[in-house]
Amino acid sequence: MKNRDAVMDYILECLRGMVTSEEEIRPDSDLVDELGLESIKVMDLLMMLEDRFDIPIPINILLDIRTPGQLRDALLPHLEKTYGPL
Repeated sequence: MKNRDAVMDYILECLRGMVTSEEEIRPDSDLVDELGLESIKVMDLLMMLEDRFDIPIPINILLDIRTPGQLRDALLPHLEKTYGPL
């Protein structure tokens, strides 16, 4: 099932496997400043999302992304294009 909450849950689940700090991972956590995610890890996250949702995700959506919540919001139009309204 694909909906906004499921997308957010999956993003947070992926981040829990990628972040080594003890920092709590929230939808408004800063990917770089709070979670210490390097650009290569952000790319890994993008590929995980592409595989999970079976959609191509343009890399340029990452330009203005700072938080998991912003990433979910940027993904939604791409998901809705494939799966309909979420």
